[in-house]
Amino acid sequence: MSIEDRVIRIIAEQAVLEPSDVTPESTLDDLGIDSLGLVESIFAIEEEFDISVPFNANEPTQSDFDISNVAAIVAGVQALIADQS
Repeated sequence: MSIEDRVIRIIAEQAVLEPSDVTPESTLDDLGIDSLGLVESIFAIEEEFDISVPFNANEPTQSDFDISNVAAIVAGVQALIADQS
């Protein structure tokens, strides 16, 4: 399973949707994910990939991690994994 598929699966679980309902263009708002769901998604992504996401739940717009849409989250996760190796 690709990184993108794994991230989409995690986000879909948080949104209580099927992974097929989550597109790269989907925003978290589109998917009905609130701030708590976002934090839970970030924790799940960190666990899934054994990475640390530079995300401040108190100031999500000030974070170095782009959460504007699913594609941006996938790209961020890919970059963090690449940085680790």
